[in-house]
Amino acid sequence: MSTFPLRIGTPDGLMFEGEVNRLVCRTITGDLAIMAKHMNFCTALGMGQAHVVYEDGSRRNAACIGGMLTVMDGECSLLATTWEWEEDIDIERAKQAKTRAEEKLAKTGLTDEEYKLAKSKLARALVRLSVKK
Repeated sequence: MSTFPLRIGTPDGLMFEGEVNRLVCRTITGDLAIMAKHMNFCTALGMGQAHVVYEDGSRRNAACIGGMLTVMDGECSLLATTWEWEEDIDIERAKQAKTRAEEKLAKTGLTDEEYKLAKSKLARALVRLSVKK
């Protein structure tokens, strides 16, 4: 199977650089799979599960929370706001974040800003938990 060069970065630095068979991630319009010889493309990333399939067929899962993805002349660059490999996700921390967000959302009298922030924190916790299963 053909491969293509992939770079995954975050504001904290380079998370991955190498040849892969496939990248699957959530964009703002839905899930997307990038394979070798993909047309030039640019999109904003959404919040969801992602995975990379390596040359040997093995798969590595991650939580991706926002960012940009570009494919240009056969090379793919993903700059994520947050990218956490499955093995780096702290399951207890994610569970605690989920509980705190749910407790906040259960309160009455939240401002629009407080409500949106709690919903966003809950969504991030749920993504992390779904990757870590």
